[in-house]
Amino acid sequence: MQMTDNHIFLDTNILVYANLALSPFHIQATERLQALAEQRIELWLSRQTLREYLAAMTRHGDLTGKIPVVSLVTDVQYFAHRFRVAEDSPQVTERLLKLMEEIPIGGKQVHDANIVATMLVYRIPQLLTHNISDFSRFSELITLLPLQE
Repeated sequence: MQMTDNHIFLDTNILVYANLALSPFHIQATERLQALAEQRIELWLSRQTLREYLAAMTRHGDLTGKIPVVSLVTDVQYFAHRFRVAEDSPQVTERLLKLMEEIPIGGKQVHDANIVATMLVYRIPQLLTHNISDFSRFSELITLLPLQE
């Protein structure tokens, strides 16, 4: 399977910003997702990003408030139907372990490395994220697409 430029992986923060109307990046995230859909770009996420979305949206804060769980369940069900979902697999774990041997990674960075491992296994070359610095160590392996130019 070859990498294709019309496949983009969505980082969790894109889902969060697109679904939080109070987010300062809400408009950018929704407009970017709409533009990519109009270009018929295949948008991907993973089971990990779905879990991270639930974790982020259930943290009570100024932007999230107290979102009903039923609403979050509906969001995740929508994402799973709207976007392509990459499954965790033994191949993803193997690629993660290889990345950890090649690049200094520790703590919370393991979650980011797992996203990159998923992208590499599924041959998804590009990552749309607001957290470019979190993924810069992987810039020789994937293309980083910043939410804000």
